[in-house]
Amino acid sequence: MSTPADLVFLLDVDNTLLDNDRFAADLTQWLEQAFGAPERERYWNLYNALRDSLGYADYLGSAQQFRVGLDGHPQLLNLSSFLLDYAFEQRLYPDALATLAHLHTLGRPVILSDGDVVFQPRKIQRAGLRAAVDDHVLIFLHKERVLDVVQQHYPATHYVMVDDKPHILAAMKQQLGERLTTVFVRQGHYAAAAVNETIEPLPDRVIDHIGELHGRSLSFFLTAAQVAATDAFIA
Repeated sequence: MSTPADLVFLLDVDNTLLDNDRFAADLTQWLEQAFGAPERERYWNLYNALRDSLGYADYLGSAQQFRVGLDGHPQLLNLSSFLLDYAFEQRLYPDALATLAHLHTLGRPVILSDGDVVFQPRKIQRAGLRAAVDDHVLIFLHKERVLDVVQQHYPATHYVMVDDKPHILAAMKQQLGERLTTVFVRQGHYAAAAVNETIEPLPDRVIDHIGELHGRSLSFFLTAAQVAATDAFIA
């Protein structure tokens, strides 16, 4: 268990700290060049079916199913290289690392992501995010369902969750109430799709880009009463 902190920032990864939509577009282009349009379409159909059944993105599991019928194809082994060696550090949003460095001055930033136990950790490490948060990384199948585990690992007076999916923020807010400030980042296709959805409760804060958190003071994340209740910030 970590030493109790006054303020813990929980940050999603995909389309919050890095542009995963751009990665998906690059993968789409590579698949078509390597295997042709029909096989490209087949990969994404397998991916969507797995995502619907598992509840999270499984690029490697999709690749395992994709290989059926392609054994011996000269590009098949290069698919793993594309996925595991992809330059995720080039897909970080502007000021993502600077924002994490700034949040270090206010509390403890922690990566809280959904995903598998191979590709997602690789992505986080390759992007430089694991080092940026001093190895404070948690990956679950459904992070909003395991907040008790999150609190055991990182006990705190107050939490801030930063995510591009407002329904996840709402689910977490319903559980933690006033102990949680939710920050909705309007980046990526999930955020765009949520425009016409009914979200209850609404996010506490809304920003357009992760870099908008760089330089923000405590007053952006906490009410005056919450600041006063947080020992580390009592003058």
